[in-house]
Amino acid sequence: MDPIEEVGSKINYGTPLKKKKKIKSSRPAGYMQQPVDLQKTPFLFFPPGKEMLFMGIYFVTLPYITGLLFIFFYISDANAKTFGDISVDSNFFLVWALGYEILAAVIVLWIIKNAISFSVKNHQAQTTRPGRRHKKRRY
Repeated sequence: MDPIEEVGSKINYGTPLKKKKKIKSSRPAGYMQQPVDLQKTPFLFFPPGKEMLFMGIYFVTLPYITGLLFIFFYISDANAKTFGDISVDSNFFLVWALGYEILAAVIVLWIIKNAISFSVKNHQAQTTRPGRRHKKRRY
């Protein structure tokens, strides 16, 4: 036994206090404490066991397609001739980076929207008491 364990073994901490059991709710405490399940993603397909392969495929293709769509609809005003002239001169990485930035902004806004709606729902669930109904007041 080392000296710290020997001294610590002689300390009497008294009788243990009974702790109140907290009722755990089925909802997570915070937005960032929610479990992540790739099988329940709404827009992407992840076959079991091949999640990392598909993450790589999505990481390359989705920003590139988004960049091409942005160039087609916003820069060339949906004109095929102008888009053809632009796309011949454009670099793969440049189109990919443009699409990546657009997707990143959309995903960040989506996360903020989900966090706000989660906190509003969580706040409403905590403030309303089960079993009581709010009666409408007549004026």
